[in-house]
Amino acid sequence: MGASIEVGEWFSPAFLFAGTGVRRGSRCAPVDWEGLDLRAVPEIEGALERRVEDLGFELVELKWAGSGRRPVLQVRIDREGSTRLEGITVDECAKVSRALEEWLDDHESISERYVLEVSSPGVDRPLTKRRDFDRFRGERVALKGKEVLWSGSNRVDGELLGLEGEDEGSDAVRIRLDGGEEVAVPRSKIRKAHLVFSWK
Repeated sequence: MGASIEVGEWFSPAFLFAGTGVRRGSRCAPVDWEGLDLRAVPEIEGALERRVEDLGFELVELKWAGSGRRPVLQVRIDREGSTRLEGITVDECAKVSRALEEWLDDHESISERYVLEVSSPGVDRPLTKRRDFDRFRGERVALKGKEVLWSGSNRVDGELLGLEGEDEGSDAVRIRLDGGEEVAVPRSKIRKAHLVFSWK
């Protein structure tokens, strides 16, 4: 059972607007982003990101769950250039959901029984694009690795200092550890990077 998060002064809300394909409907529910059974449809992924951008938002993350007969598209959106504290409203999630449903209903590559879930990035916003590591410089982040990242651990926490290197695949995330030491972790070794919320 997920915890509900109140909209407060210090952090953005984490909520969900969900529709169910041809049988339209909506609900608010906690977002569970772990343990997904991915069944991506490549031609939908690129086009979906462009459609989200055309609506004035950015696609933070797209995950696939469910089954081939009843796929679940879990979409996190944000405002372009917003800070972690600004957040996304329920109305904005609903607007994006309605626009994407109209397009998905006519898309032959996906079952008509699909479920679309549109949510805010939440307080643990994932960092998925190169620009995210510059945009959230100075924030506390957690890096989780496919293997050991630093000092025998596959998780590293600290203050985000930005990216090193110009090329995708050979760049590294530089963070300052709590003790003051700075380390650079190759992005190729990182399974997940996300902001860490702390109460002020």
